[in-house]
Amino acid sequence: MIPCSVYIVTLNCGPWLEDTLQSVKDFSEVIILDSGSIDDTYAIAQSFANTRISHQDWQGYAAQKSLALAQCKNDWVLNLDGDEVLSAELKAEIERTIQDNQVDALITPINDVFLGVPNSKHTKKHAKVRFFRKSKGQYDLANKVHENVIVDGQSLKAEGDIYHYGESSIFVKVEKNNQYSNLKAAEKFQKGKKPSLLKLSLVMPVTFLKSYFIRRSCLNGWRGFVNSMINAFYAFLKEAKLFEQHQNAAKKKQDQP
Repeated sequence: MIPCSVYIVTLNCGPWLEDTLQSVKDFSEVIILDSGSIDDTYAIAQSFANTRISHQDWQGYAAQKSLALAQCKNDWVLNLDGDEVLSAELKAEIERTIQDNQVDALITPINDVFLGVPNSKHTKKHAKVRFFRKSKGQYDLANKVHENVIVDGQSLKAEGDIYHYGESSIFVKVEKNNQYSNLKAAEKFQKGKKPSLLKLSLVMPVTFLKSYFIRRSCLNGWRGFVNSMINAFYAFLKEAKLFEQHQNAAKKKQDQP
């Protein structure tokens, strides 16, 4: 068994969870913190010998993952979402990293499987720290969404991918972006960020150009165009909802006696 703990937070991840857990069946333990699934998430988790699942009311993305991380027993840890699958290439890199014991974390590419098809190998993928020494990593609990691990040590870029299967339809991606933009706008407001009319005007076309051309989503055909348009609208929503947050706060203050 690979001496590494895998931790996962779930909510109704049944459609993907079996593939997720199959990809980490050789890891010494898998910790799942579920926030109230009503599908077959529990039955799937309990069918894997190295997996332990428990319930925790939702605390927010960073806080929930921090609680799952705290349950891990190994020095090395790997975070996956319940709709992600570890590639064989990345699994081999993780084993070599543990054996070599030279770095503290791997920055892993996330391959978004949009509408059932992975990105072109030439598309520039987003990358995050997902594998690290437990003693060297922690979450910034102020981040309400798109949480990341802060590593106090040396990180290395990994070659193998984590495959993300959650964006199975345009509806699902747009729904997620609507929820995430609410959280990001609230986070920006709480941090004292001011809205900008210039940014509101430019953020959508700039984000589209960055996604479609610079990150090379254009190589993914019509799916890449659609994905870049949705990404651009997500960026617009975050800024528009920040304006809304400030407007609502001003109105609340005005209405107070």
